[in-house]
Amino acid sequence: MREKTPDIMMVDDLYGAAMGHIGYKYTKQTIVIIVIAALIAIFYVFNLRDYLSLDYIKESRHKFSILYSERRAAVIAGYMLVYILVTSLSLPGATVMTLAGGALFGLITGTVIVSFASTIGATLACFVSRSVLREWVQGRFGDKLATVNRGIEEDGPFYLFTLRLAPVFPFWLVNLLAGLTNMPLRTFYLVSQIGMLPGTIVYVNAGKELAKVESLSGVLSPGLIGSFALLGLFPLAAKKSLAFYKSRKADKI
Repeated sequence: MREKTPDIMMVDDLYGAAMGHIGYKYTKQTIVIIVIAALIAIFYVFNLRDYLSLDYIKESRHKFSILYSERRAAVIAGYMLVYILVTSLSLPGATVMTLAGGALFGLITGTVIVSFASTIGATLACFVSRSVLREWVQGRFGDKLATVNRGIEEDGPFYLFTLRLAPVFPFWLVNLLAGLTNMPLRTFYLVSQIGMLPGTIVYVNAGKELAKVESLSGVLSPGLIGSFALLGLFPLAAKKSLAFYKSRKADKI
């Protein structure tokens, strides 16, 4: 019998979660879980991830450029729809999509499109995690959830901003874990859009020179990652320093 891959295991987990909700009647929550599991299964069974590979984007760049010149609005809408689906379903391919956005739309337009598409997708993933997949996320990532919960409770948006810039947890995992916190979706959206913007600019800019990109890991150098981490920690450190100053001032009164 063939060993299950992590991808198939994820689909099995979601299917099991759906079956646990069904009992003898279908609910809206069950239907949503089944739809999500089906979309993820289709993505892997039909090897759709091959279309979100660096090689495929490079090979198809000219064809997409011609299509974009002829139907700008349709291409932008289609691109955003695919990006939002990939991000909201926590599928691999967001980084390649961002590079493709830079290659196709340029730095300024690409940054705007990717920023909104990635943030909308992340917020949808957060919402689905909160309203539908709460038990599954809790059971699968409970050890990491405690850390995120504590950070959100203590520092709120500042902690999320740090997570968006410093690579403590993967992008998709932050979306899912944040769904189990009490942070309002509006706050999650705004902080995520601001916090992800520096990384978005870097990847979109790299996409302008797509032919020179040999691997996804080559886009971010260790020094650049360190700079993002420091940038993410700055507002958190400022908040801590301000709180310390206020406590010391209160003690003196």
